[in-house]
Amino acid sequence: MAESQSVVDRATTRKREGWVTGTLVLFCLASMVVTIAAGLVQVSFGEYSMTFRQAWTAVFNPAVIFDLDAWSSFLFGTERPEMSTESVVVWNLRLPRVFVAIITGATLSVSGAVFQAVTRNELASPFVLGVSSGAGFAVLATLVVFSGLTPFLPLIAALGGTVAFAIVYTIAWKGGTSPVRLVLAGVIVNMVFQSLQQGLFFFADDLGVVQTAIAWITGSFTGTGWEEVRIAVLPAAVSIAIALAGARQLNVLMLGENTARSLGMRVERVRFFLSAVAILAASAAIAVAGVVSFFGLVVPHIVRNTVGGDYRRLMVGCVFAGPALMVTADVGARLALGGTQMPVGVVTGLIGGPYFLYLMRKQQSMGEL
Repeated sequence: MAESQSVVDRATTRKREGWVTGTLVLFCLASMVVTIAAGLVQVSFGEYSMTFRQAWTAVFNPAVIFDLDAWSSFLFGTERPEMSTESVVVWNLRLPRVFVAIITGATLSVSGAVFQAVTRNELASPFVLGVSSGAGFAVLATLVVFSGLTPFLPLIAALGGTVAFAIVYTIAWKGGTSPVRLVLAGVIVNMVFQSLQQGLFFFADDLGVVQTAIAWITGSFTGTGWEEVRIAVLPAAVSIAIALAGARQLNVLMLGENTARSLGMRVERVRFFLSAVAILAASAAIAVAGVVSFFGLVVPHIVRNTVGGDYRRLMVGCVFAGPALMVTADVGARLALGGTQMPVGVVTGLIGGPYFLYLMRKQQSMGEL
């Protein structure tokens, strides 16, 4: 009882002090600047040769920005109005890639932060828990075998991710879960679904489909356009909005099950609802960008170390930091090897893998099997 009263007192103090801090505001503003700068660099390169001035002029062209018909063609697929060549190249081919990267970065970051709270495991992320592989298998099966269901990719990915997460939780459950069991179960489920993904290649009789699938498995924004934006934007917006609204519940979950119950929370119901939100967020990203490894693990830690552990600040920080880091990673993947575009998932894997090992070694106790 004393512990519960102490928790309530701390929560009341935090509420009185307010959660919007100068550090959070500066962090979000800095992230916005990085996103815009990286986005401008991204639209300046491509097969169609343009100077930086021409590309940036096309981005801020008021004839496009304030044209409702243009936005209707972008967002709803209607007929595109007349535009200059530079505007067509920038707005139809290059900017959609930036927008898809923004959506992917925000959703994966938010998903990782939610999973770390509901499992109380700082090693959790959609990739580590097998959600990415499960959703990836579902999407890949749709692309290779059931191509007519492409408009429903986010829902199909969410179904695959849900099945994978349920399997992980079932394997890890032993009168409760522990960080080490969740990680090991995630590794097992990852291996199974990755094997199934590779097996699907035998059913593909089109070389173009195989090449698309390989690029998709490694996580890539190459070839993304407004169609991918239209597919992902609604589930991304819904999942992020719900996750932001559930920040208080995530704070309570981080206090532990007993404390959360003593405060009146229905722990399992809240945990599984927020897990479903995290799966939807990750699925929206996977449906359009493929499997971008470790991103949902790294970004929440960067934000947490900067703005603090309060999930009201953490979730807002992830919404801004995720796009900044994803667009920057995509610029690096596109320009690092000159004319050869590297999948962005390779970049995030090279950074996220060592960081994952660092976190494992940093923990004094991973829990018992």
